[in-house]
Amino acid sequence: MQGSRNERGIWMARGGKGEELVVLLHGIGANAAAWQPLVAAIELRGTHRWLTLDFRGHGRSAMEGPYGYAAHAADVAHALRDEAPATFTILGHSFGGVIAALVGSGWFGVVPKAVATIGVKLEWTDAEIAKVYDMASKPPRTFATRAEAIERYLKGAGLFGLVDPAGEMAAPGVREVPGGHQVAVDPRVFTAVGPPLERVFGLVSCPLRMAAGAKDPMVTLAAMQRIDPGAQLFDGLGHNAQVEAPATVLDFALSPAA
Repeated sequence: MQGSRNERGIWMARGGKGEELVVLLHGIGANAAAWQPLVAAIELRGTHRWLTLDFRGHGRSAMEGPYGYAAHAADVAHALRDEAPATFTILGHSFGGVIAALVGSGWFGVVPKAVATIGVKLEWTDAEIAKVYDMASKPPRTFATRAEAIERYLKGAGLFGLVDPAGEMAAPGVREVPGGHQVAVDPRVFTAVGPPLERVFGLVSCPLRMAAGAKDPMVTLAAMQRIDPGAQLFDGLGHNAQVEAPATVLDFALSPAA
């Protein structure tokens, strides 16, 4: 997946063909490489273009805040500024699903044809939020070897066991620094967690569909159905369904009801 930074310091990649565009937004702690299996499915289908990016503070993008939901949504909207209205669908995974919903509000000057989300954690306890803020307050850990940093990245992104540590999907998750290697994530990105997400999803002004892997421990069908009564579970899949079964997730995102 070849890409480059834009003038806002956001790493982006595009490809595919066709009038319709699928915008792919990754989860917190991950990066656009997590979409490689689904990008391959889009390319194989040959009917859509695709666009993906690393959120600021992640992967190959600038490690500069602010890192709130609105800042990320503004970055996405900027990337879509030249797209014709209502010709693109946004598919967001986990944290990326929240950003997709915010873009889908229309508040940022672009309105997608539809928003589809997978694996969005909607329910957060006070203890979970406190733990995340504690993570955000600590400096990045430096590992002696690249292999150790990659293992930490894959575990943090929920990709351990799904992605080859020596492959190109893992590579953007780490960076070399003086004295060793770090996960390519600014810990401060976790300060975005906290605002009630049902309110965010209530802002969506276009068709919205939600799904999750049936084995995803962070998501319940009941929580999704409070927002999308037609929400669904993918049998046998976990949190990173887009890696485990990309064709299934793509069919879901592009279905007429989305």
